[in-house]
Amino acid sequence: MSWRHLAVATEAVLRAGKIQRERYGQGVEVELKGEIDLVTEVDRACEDAILEVIRSRYPDHDIVTEETDLARTGSRYVWIVDPLDGTTNFAHSYPMFCASVALTVDGESVAGAVFDPLRDELFTAEKGAGAHLNGRRLQVTPEDRLIKSLIITGFPYDLHERLVERLTPFIRVMSRARAVRRAGSAAIDLSYVAAGRADGFWEAVLKPWDMAAGRLLVEEAGGKVTRFDGTTVSMGPDEIAATNGRIHDELLAALRETLGAVETALV
Repeated sequence: MSWRHLAVATEAVLRAGKIQRERYGQGVEVELKGEIDLVTEVDRACEDAILEVIRSRYPDHDIVTEETDLARTGSRYVWIVDPLDGTTNFAHSYPMFCASVALTVDGESVAGAVFDPLRDELFTAEKGAGAHLNGRRLQVTPEDRLIKSLIITGFPYDLHERLVERLTPFIRVMSRARAVRRAGSAAIDLSYVAAGRADGFWEAVLKPWDMAAGRLLVEEAGGKVTRFDGTTVSMGPDEIAATNGRIHDELLAALRETLGAVETALV
């Protein structure tokens, strides 16, 4: 049945992506959720479009979405929605954002879709059936050394308050990898790992909607996803490391080494 769920996730992100493409660069009304955490009218329009698609097919399923706290019934089936991942980018007309939708069953992602409307790239994954980009099967990179790897990261919204703590891992990994990038959309970052455009990704704090679809993409493309200590990533706010699997231990070692470095820097 997950192929039916994937079809719904795909329809939802395509509909949201159409709104994003139409409104991109047109100027948007911005509200502040925090000092640097934004929400726009486009986030809300995309959310409405996605909810309409899901509810029309599965009215009894629960939905967790970034912008609205929806009542839940306790269903085994929970849709995880990020209507516009990369809101800050979108608000500044920086061309890196997407829509992301995943379905979890008993807490496990079984279908997910990420759509980048400006590049017309649709990333999809179905549990046990692989990951695809516009219908082409995806595979993570074969690179087995961190020093030859391109790594992506992101920073949580508490960056200003915890600057040393958040930047120390970046510096440590930068010194061990070929390059580190920060694009501002975790769903696209994870999709790029699945597509073999990057060898790994890490972030200290991600919400479920940031990673539910992307995590499945990486795993179905043959990659590995864990917390920094190697344990399973939860569906709540959590840290995440996602790689091609071959550099995973080396990346985790670099991230763990930052703990002592942060403590020293804060003294």
